[in-house]
Amino acid sequence: MSAQKQSLRRSKRNRMIAGVCGGLSEFFGIASFWFRLAFLLALIPGGVPGILVYVIIWMVVPSE
Repeated sequence: MSAQKQSLRRSKRNRMIAGVCGGLSEFFGIASFWFRLAFLLALIPGGVPGILVYVIIWMVVPSE
């Protein structure tokens, strides 16, 4: 039995904007709803924390 190493990629199938939440959900095995909710909650204290983290992940993590 060989273990496949799954790499973090932005999703092309499970995306709303850039596939960041979909890619995180596929990598961690959690529903993308929870990542979307987390980014939404991070927008509340002024917007910068949520948008900044999302954009950084968007630029750093390659697409599928």
